[in-house]
Amino acid sequence: MYVIMDRALPFIGDGLKPVQRRIVYAMSELGLNASAKFKKSARTVGDVLGKYHPHGDIACYEAMVLMAQPFSYRYPLVDGQGNWGAPDDPKSFAAMRYTESRLSKYSELLLSELGQGTADWVPNFDGTLQEPKMLPARLPNILLNGT
Repeated sequence: MYVIMDRALPFIGDGLKPVQRRIVYAMSELGLNASAKFKKSARTVGDVLGKYHPHGDIACYEAMVLMAQPFSYRYPLVDGQGNWGAPDDPKSFAAMRYTESRLSKYSELLLSELGQGTADWVPNFDGTLQEPKMLPARLPNILLNGT
């Protein structure tokens, strides 16, 4: 039951699964906003794994790929550069060392009120950092992007 509640289903408050929230938050901490230069996706995945989500790199990268595919999300959360797959073969994306990414403008709306005391913070997996329990989304992300 824990896996279903905390990983497989998105949180109703911001419409994101934990890995998605951690990717968006880590990218914002790296300064990868919509107007920033693209950065290698491997850097983002490494940051997410090292600081917030100590699971497999492929699973983390696949979650990031899904957030960058305009045919998977109505409003992609990640702005990608490189081969991120095709509608007829979504798993045909390039390896993370060949793709680059930054946050989309839509993601910035999800993060815009983060520093204003509107989100609860929890310790990361090893207790060295804090991460948001949910993003104080100004938009009903679960309705706009679904699961």
